[in-house]
Amino acid sequence: MYLAPALVVLGGLLAYPIYQLGLISVFHYTQAQVSGGEPTTFEGFGNYSRLFSDGQFWEVLLATVVFAAACVVSTLAVGCALAVLLTRVRAVPRLALMLAALGAWATPAITGSTVWLFLFDADFGPVNRVLGLGDHSWTYGRFSAFFLVLLEVVWCSFPFVMVTVYAGIRAVPAEVLEAAALDGASQWRIWRSVLAPMLRPILVVVTIQSVIWDFKVFTQIYVMTGGGGIAGQNLVLNVYAYQKAFASSQYSLGAAIGVVMLLILLAVTLVYLRLLRRQGEEL
Repeated sequence: MYLAPALVVLGGLLAYPIYQLGLISVFHYTQAQVSGGEPTTFEGFGNYSRLFSDGQFWEVLLATVVFAAACVVSTLAVGCALAVLLTRVRAVPRLALMLAALGAWATPAITGSTVWLFLFDADFGPVNRVLGLGDHSWTYGRFSAFFLVLLEVVWCSFPFVMVTVYAGIRAVPAEVLEAAALDGASQWRIWRSVLAPMLRPILVVVTIQSVIWDFKVFTQIYVMTGGGGIAGQNLVLNVYAYQKAFASSQYSLGAAIGVVMLLILLAVTLVYLRLLRRQGEEL
């Protein structure tokens, strides 16, 4: 009963748009149908058949999975490392680090992407000058462009991991850490054998959140690679769906890509939670 109002709000904000997304994906829905020039026709799984028979879709899907995995691992590594660092420094450096991290977290994605583009600009960027790279273009090559976007994604994502994991570490009894140190455990061994198992429920939350956020990255890729890079070499599923839906006016294909993304994220989350339950974790 207490949850009913929140469930009603979530149902309106999430359930209905998802229903509409699935509905559009099974119809032939282009600009002609939007403007009323042609009737909407039911196609069933026709849009999905065209999507799965498109070689570019599989290339973009693979690139999205690899890029998201790299972003998640990097974000977790940086966030957890800085969370441990926060427990080791004094109050003033800790406050400065947290304020700087929260500032990065609060920066809008489009603003952060523009700033990173300037830092790595081939003509005026300070990074090339410091590294002595001349007029090297980071956004020209496929892998260097993905790497540049990865840096920006990690920069704006690690504060959530850092603050969450830091709060979890502070909740661990100090006696446990002292006992591990007295037994001769190194800092890495303390993290791997003591902190990580005790923080597993928290790590589950930040991992799932990171997977969802990084799998559906749009703004950073769109801004920093100019809509997907040269000849679409830096496309991810979200940008690919945008191009299909709005650049090509194939709204049904864009909706089908959205449904596929939703199913992939649900599958990853459910499999991850099931594996943890098999290990006896209570979530």
